[in-house]
Amino acid sequence: MTSLRAHSPGHAGGQWHSLGDHLRGTAELAREFSAPFGGGEVAYWLGALHDVGKASCTWQDRLAVVASTGGRVGIDHKSFGTRIAYERGLAGFASAIFGHHGGLIDTPNLRDKYRSRLAEAPGNAASAELELPGLLPDLPERLDHLVPVPWRDLLVGEMALRLCYSALVDADSLDTSAHFQGLSGPRVRPGADFEHLYKVFEQRRGDELAGRGGTPVGSLRERVYADCLAAAERERGVFRLGAPTGAGKTIASGGFALRHAEKHGLRRVIVAVPFLTITEQNAAVYRRLLDQDGADPVVLEHHSQVDLDAPGAGRWARLAAENWDAPFVVTTFVRLFESLFARKASAMRRVHRLANSVIVLDEVQALPHAMLAPILDGLRLLVRHFGVTVLLSSATQPSFWALDEFKDVPCTDLIHDTSKLVSDLRRVRYEWQLDPKPALAGIADQAASEQAALVVVNTTADAKTVHDRWREAGAHSGAWHLSTRMCPDHRRRVLETVRARLCRRERVLLVATQLIEAGVDIDFPVVFRAMAPADSLLQAAGRANREGRMTDGGRVVVFAPADGGQPPTYKTLVGCTGRQFGPEKADPDDLMALERYYRNVYELLNLQDDQHVGQLIQQARRRWEFETVSDGPINASDKRRDRTLAFRMISDDGISVVTPQGAETPELRRELQQLIEELRQAPVPGLTKLRRLQAYTTNLHPSALHQPGVTALLRPILGGNEVRKGVLVEWVGEYDDATGITLDPRLEQFVL
Repeated sequence: MTSLRAHSPGHAGGQWHSLGDHLRGTAELAREFSAPFGGGEVAYWLGALHDVGKASCTWQDRLAVVASTGGRVGIDHKSFGTRIAYERGLAGFASAIFGHHGGLIDTPNLRDKYRSRLAEAPGNAASAELELPGLLPDLPERLDHLVPVPWRDLLVGEMALRLCYSALVDADSLDTSAHFQGLSGPRVRPGADFEHLYKVFEQRRGDELAGRGGTPVGSLRERVYADCLAAAERERGVFRLGAPTGAGKTIASGGFALRHAEKHGLRRVIVAVPFLTITEQNAAVYRRLLDQDGADPVVLEHHSQVDLDAPGAGRWARLAAENWDAPFVVTTFVRLFESLFARKASAMRRVHRLANSVIVLDEVQALPHAMLAPILDGLRLLVRHFGVTVLLSSATQPSFWALDEFKDVPCTDLIHDTSKLVSDLRRVRYEWQLDPKPALAGIADQAASEQAALVVVNTTADAKTVHDRWREAGAHSGAWHLSTRMCPDHRRRVLETVRARLCRRERVLLVATQLIEAGVDIDFPVVFRAMAPADSLLQAAGRANREGRMTDGGRVVVFAPADGGQPPTYKTLVGCTGRQFGPEKADPDDLMALERYYRNVYELLNLQDDQHVGQLIQQARRRWEFETVSDGPINASDKRRDRTLAFRMISDDGISVVTPQGAETPELRRELQQLIEELRQAPVPGLTKLRRLQAYTTNLHPSALHQPGVTALLRPILGGNEVRKGVLVEWVGEYDDATGITLDPRLEQFVL
C-alpha cells in the first residue's frame, strides 16, 4: 500500500504523496468541516473514497511518467470511488466524488455517467478494486445508515450535499496544497474567540462614541444598539432589523452578530450586502473595530473589486478568500448566493463555512425578486438544519412571509417597537410633483436654487441630462455627477469631494443614479427623487437630514419626470408604488403601506407560479439537478443549456469596460494603458494585472452594442476579438471628466 501514490513530489528532492495518506488526510479534514452540521461521517467516507480510483495500475504508471516529463495524468480516477459510494448506499451523495474536479452534475444522470466511464477501461476499476481493502480496511459494507434522517427530505438532502461537497473539495485542496508546499499537514485557522472579539468591538465602539460629537439621532442609535444586543441572547433562527436609514444598522448588526456567535458558540459571521460601495464601506468599519496590530486579521473583505494582491493584503487574504477561513467575512449578495447555488469546486469551497454561522443580509430589500424562491428556501434550510442564524437588515423590510418558502419560518424583531422608532427618527417631509409631470430641466433648476441638493434619477442618460443643464446654467463649479458611466475610482473621488464640501457647508449639487442610495453615508438638506419603487424612495430619503440637525426636517421631493426614463423592470414596481404612496396617500416610511406594497409586487410578478424562473429552479433542486440550477435546463431544440433559466443574482451582467481615461493623473493613465497592452499580448492573463484594472472598470448595458458606431469605440482586451458579453474591453471613445463615458443618450436608456 505504501507504494501507491496520489501526487508527484512537490519540488526537487521532495517526497511523493502517499495515496493512503491523502485519502485519510482528506477524509479527516472533511469530517472536521462537516461535523458541525451532522455530516461528519458522510463527508469522511466521501473523502476516503474520492481518489481510490488512483490505485489502478494504469493511473499509477501514468503518474510516474508525467512526474518526470510534465503534463496531466489524464486518466479517469473519480468513477471507481463514485461506484463504491453509490453501491454501498450513499446514492446521490456519491455525486460529490464524481464532481470533485469537474463539478456537481444532474444527479439523475450519475449512475449512467460513472458506469460509462468505467466501461471505457474496465481493467482500471478491476486493479483499483484489488487495492481497496488495503487502502480502506475499515470501509463498511453499507454507508446509508450514516445519512441523517432529516436529509431524506429532497430539499434538505440537496442542501446537505452542497455542504458535504464543499467540505470534500476544500479538504482535498488543502491536503494537496500542503503536500506541494512541503508542509506536515493542512493549515486551518483555529476557531474564532468570539468572546474576545466581542469585547474588542465593544471597547472600540465606546472609544469612538466618546470622541464623537453628539447629534440628535445619537440617543436613538444607542436604543437600536441596545435592542440588538438584548435580542442576541435569543435562540438561533431568523431575526429582522427594520430600523430606518441612519439608525446605525451597520454597527448594531455587527454587535448582534458577535454577541450571538459568542452566546451560541458559532463559527463565524458573514455580512453580505448588495452593492460594492456598501461592501467596501462596511468592511472598513468592521476592520476598524475588530482588527488588531500584531494579530491575525479578523475581517476578510471578498468581492470582485477587492485587490487581494495589493500591498498589505498579505497571503492570508488570498488564501482565506478561497474558502472563507476567517472569523468575520464581508462579501456581496452575488458572491454569497452564487456560491451557495453553484456547482463548481472553485466557487463552492467556501459553502461549508456557512454552517453554524451568523449571516447578516444588509439592505435585504435588494435581493432580486426573480431569485427569491431559491434564496428564501436556502435560508430556511440553513437555519432549520445547519445551525445558521440569519439577520435580515433593512429600512424597508420586504414581506417575505407572504411567500410560501418563508411562510412557516418564525422570526424575531430586534427592535422592541419599530413603529415608534420610525416615528422618532422621522427627519424629512415629503413633497410630490407627479401631476403635472415636471421636465428634468425644471427639476435641475429647482435643485440649483438650493445651497446643497441631491437629485436621484433612474437612468444614466437622465443623470447626464440634469448635469448638462447645470453646466449650461454656469453651475458646473459646484455640481457633480455619479453613475456607472464612471469607473469606481472616479466615483470614489467624487464622493470624497462632495462629503468634504458638505462638511464645510459649501455649495454642492449632486445628480446620481440609485447607486447613491443604499449604504452611502451622505447628508443633504434637500433630495429630489424621480418616481421609483417604494424602497428606493425611502432609501433616497435616508440621504436627507441624515443626522437630524435640521429642526424643521429635510425635504424629499418625489417627482415623475415627463422626459425621464426608467429600467424595464421598474414598470410593475412603480405601478405598485403609485397605488400605495403619494399625495393624499401614505408616505414611503409608512410600515403598513410598505407591507401592502410588497405583497402587491409579489402577486403581480407571479413569484409562486410553477413556470416562474424561481419555481423552476426549485423544481430542479428537488430533482438534485445541479447543472440545471447553475447553468439552466437543456433546450430541446438546440441541446444547449438555457442560461436565462439558471440561478443568477444579476440577470444581465452587461459588458465590462476598462476606462483608463478615468484615472486621476496622466501618469496613472499611461500606466493603465500599458497594463492593458500587456494583457492583450499575454497568452495567459495575470490575475494581479486584472485586479489592478478593477477600479477603472465599469459596465455598459448590452443594448449599447446594438447601436451603430459603439462597437468601434470598444477594443477587446480578453475573451476574443469580437465585442460581446463576457469579453473585457477597453473604451477608446470620449470620457468626460465629470460624467464619464460619453454616449448618445438614446444608446443607453436603462443603465444605472
